[in-house]
Amino acid sequence: MSDHPLRLSRRAVMGALAGLPVLQPGTGRAAEPRRGGTLNVLLNWEPPALLSFTSTSSLPLSAKVTEGLLEYDNDMVPHAQLATEWAVAPDGLTYTFKLRQGVKWHDGRDFTSADVAYSIMALKTVHPRGRSTFSQVTEAVTPDAHTVVLRLARPTPYLLRALQAAESPIVPKHLYDGTDPFTNPHNSAPVGTGPFRFKEWVRGSHVIYERNEAYWDQPRPYLDRIIAKYYPDMASRSVAFETKSCDIGYRTPVVLNDVARLQQLDFLGFERKGYAYSPPNILCVDFNLSNDALAKFPVRQALAHAVDRTVIARTVFYGLATPCASPVVPGLTAFHDPTPSPYGFDLRRAEALLEEAGYPRGSDRSRLRLRLDYPGEENRRLADYLRAAFSRIGVSLDTRSNDFGAHVKRVYTDRDFDMQIASMSNLFDPCVGVQRCYWSKNIVRGVPFSNPSGYSNPQADALMEASMTELDEAKRIDQWKQVQQMVMRDIPTLNLVSPTWMTIHQTRAEGHSVSADGFEGTFAHAYLDA
Repeated sequence: MSDHPLRLSRRAVMGALAGLPVLQPGTGRAAEPRRGGTLNVLLNWEPPALLSFTSTSSLPLSAKVTEGLLEYDNDMVPHAQLATEWAVAPDGLTYTFKLRQGVKWHDGRDFTSADVAYSIMALKTVHPRGRSTFSQVTEAVTPDAHTVVLRLARPTPYLLRALQAAESPIVPKHLYDGTDPFTNPHNSAPVGTGPFRFKEWVRGSHVIYERNEAYWDQPRPYLDRIIAKYYPDMASRSVAFETKSCDIGYRTPVVLNDVARLQQLDFLGFERKGYAYSPPNILCVDFNLSNDALAKFPVRQALAHAVDRTVIARTVFYGLATPCASPVVPGLTAFHDPTPSPYGFDLRRAEALLEEAGYPRGSDRSRLRLRLDYPGEENRRLADYLRAAFSRIGVSLDTRSNDFGAHVKRVYTDRDFDMQIASMSNLFDPCVGVQRCYWSKNIVRGVPFSNPSGYSNPQADALMEASMTELDEAKRIDQWKQVQQMVMRDIPTLNLVSPTWMTIHQTRAEGHSVSADGFEGTFAHAYLDA
């Protein structure tokens, strides 16, 4: 192997390798990054933990402390992080990684191949997406302290794109092995190899990270510290940007009708790069199919006929969203099926379906009462729209807002919901981001973001499982087009829109969106201009 990172050649079916340049910050500015200062980060939500090892709710923060084997540029080309070289056997069944030497965990212990082997095999069982991503990995072999060999039962065509720091974090085996990964205290006080060390977490307020002076990639990081503050009130987020009390926030974190006004401020930037690894989510309503009413197909059809996605995109999201009936978002261009929903906006048809399902209007003009749960204030406008839309066909909604942690527990552990508003990430491949929501083998109580509806379709399962190991990209695309048609027909989930995401930042904040994961990356290249 050479000293350069290696990329798999798609034409050679993951067998041939080619050299890649070193990932550069690419800010477009001639000046050298300035060292020092505190970056004030705005958080849309407060996660229940700070490490995305067992939950994806920690994505904005996890990679500041823990790293992955690889990182990816904005064209999704892999580059070295904890792995410096990698090779994949022509049959796609063996992955060999040479690891970076001289790397230390923040507690002073040496980083070795044992940490990688433990992490990959644990992610296979404890991570909501890892269950499918690493399902074909049968063992992780460590021939020496700086080599890891993954052996697969069958090929996994997207595996080399799944090794980013927040998606597949490498954790210290000496702190996790022999513990319950879900309750390990280091999920909330992480120890990593990354550019920043965890300092403190004051719940409900802020998290502080400080520069890792022993970071392997000197002279990075440039920042002295990061302070991440939780802003539950959306109006206060706009004020924070205007008063310069925060430097950066992602996924267009402000009230959407403030965006045009904020764009007039010359000290604010609006960056659309940094979302290649995880394109804008699908906003949807998940139906709990264990609910007697929602288990009835005509009821779900009626609810689908009652929504107008174009109106949602225009009025709820102020034009900053794209209507989407498919579970695969337009950002995954090759896989996305743009076919409209088979249940177009039709209130008369919706009413007739509810009559046929045995739900006539009562004396109060209501046919059925259901609960709609949603996390955070940012989903309130959508909840209000749905309540009004469903009331027109006689379905009364009791809406219930929860903080993020309470919402996740209510839906995925307690199963105490009828419907939920969800924002589901597709990531870089539908087998990673979409399959978890519809695969019957991913109905796992207590694992967040794993098939919340309880949907089970053997034909869809077979197609998704085939796509997980299919090396022919055209066949994979066709398989996923069929899955999308099934989901749109069966409607376990009512997919609505894909929002427009921008990272809002003070213009003096640089180097934050230099890779495919942007805000969810390490911030090793981030700095504050004078």
